[in-house]
Amino acid sequence: MPDHPSSTTDGRVVDFRTRRAFRPTGGRPEGVPADDLDRYARGGEPDDFRHRMKVNAAAFIFVVALVLAGIWLADTMATMRKTQDCVLTGQRGCAPVEAPAPVR
Repeated sequence: MPDHPSSTTDGRVVDFRTRRAFRPTGGRPEGVPADDLDRYARGGEPDDFRHRMKVNAAAFIFVVALVLAGIWLADTMATMRKTQDCVLTGQRGCAPVEAPAPVR
């Protein structure tokens, strides 16, 4: 059984060198300082943890409401599709009739 060509090593190595030197500073020459980082610094006011948690809770409740509305909508559409398919096939008694239970 012949060996697969990639499994044999014949000593050939392809050299993938770039034409420019690698600079780990992001393309900046050595000794040049980074851009001004003060614009990313926080202001002097303290962090309002309570307000942030209220906003996070409101966003979570909104997302849950959207998911529940989507589930309700999908269920309603499936029920309507089943009822419509039943009616279009000519069957009777497709729509459920809800009547109060008789009182004895």
